[in-house]
Amino acid sequence: MKIGITCYPTYGGSGIVATELGKELADRGHEIHFISAALPMRLNAAQPNIMFHEVEAATYPVFDHAPYTLALAVKMAEVAEMHHLDLMHCHYAIPHSVSAFLAKSMLRPRRLPVVTTLHGTDITLVGAERSYLPITRFSIEQSDGVTAVSQYLKDATRDVIGAKKEIEVIYNFVNCKKYRPSTDSALRRRFAPEGESILIHISNFRAVKRPTDVVEIFGKVRKKIPAVLLMIGDGPERGHAERRAREKGLEGCAHFLGKQDNIEQWLGISDLLLLPSEMESFGLVALEAMACEVPVVASRVGGVPEVITDGAEGYLAEVSDIAGMAECALRVLEQPQVRAETGRRAREKARTLFSSNAIISAYEAHYHRVLGD
Repeated sequence: MKIGITCYPTYGGSGIVATELGKELADRGHEIHFISAALPMRLNAAQPNIMFHEVEAATYPVFDHAPYTLALAVKMAEVAEMHHLDLMHCHYAIPHSVSAFLAKSMLRPRRLPVVTTLHGTDITLVGAERSYLPITRFSIEQSDGVTAVSQYLKDATRDVIGAKKEIEVIYNFVNCKKYRPSTDSALRRRFAPEGESILIHISNFRAVKRPTDVVEIFGKVRKKIPAVLLMIGDGPERGHAERRAREKGLEGCAHFLGKQDNIEQWLGISDLLLLPSEMESFGLVALEAMACEVPVVASRVGGVPEVITDGAEGYLAEVSDIAGMAECALRVLEQPQVRAETGRRAREKARTLFSSNAIISAYEAHYHRVLGD
């Protein structure tokens, strides 16, 4: 198949999933065309069967903001016609599915089926806004196929948006050959030279991720055992989290490393992932940690309980329960056998339920249904 993929190129779960999906599909022999404002994170456009098409939105004095939605629609139609695309796969409803609707309308009578994958905040935050709700619902209803990354998100799409379109749950996935326990002892010694426990947090540092809670949890853990914290990513709350670390005297053991490539390398040297978010429609980073045999302590929100069984692959607590999450973290870190067994179960679940092989096949089957094959 020849498949167009549109996603946000920035540091976030929807763009990462879209990029990894495209790479996996390309490995299976499909021709993949990424259409976006910039080269997506984690994408190497030199990979065989992958092409990148940049969307350039013109600016004029009459426009307060560049009309990206329209420019994207034009680029989608152009790429679809020039490269004879079989379908367009949009990740995140707004504005990508709206642009795809315009593109397929422009191309008629040529058929361009559109698949929309819902990732979370496109429904629970953006889509729920009064000014965007009608167009979000319209874009979903006009898609030829719709998928959601968790049962929670599927239900929320019906309850919040009022969409009646049939939605298939296709979970996020992880490549367990790539994400696995690390043997990079030098990197581990760089941050934990005395054998300290390594806790890690990876996010876009938005308020919903509660990165200052991560610092608070770590502070309580640090009072009990020798430990260091790796904070990976960047965003508006990073400064607040760094300030909190300084206030608590943790600046020497809490390392803010910014955006990093090779996330599997950082997870692979860690002992525990902290994910105290207010909302996660799935929790992709939790799954990536699980594949690396890293237990997770997370909030019991959204689709996270579909990924982590409390007490099995990690532990769940209520949002803002700093003391509870610290207690769960210590339960893992103070008992090596608990950490090892929890990590083993975590990787086994990632391998059996969320492996890329199974999930990519589910997407291929969805494409074939949309195409009527």
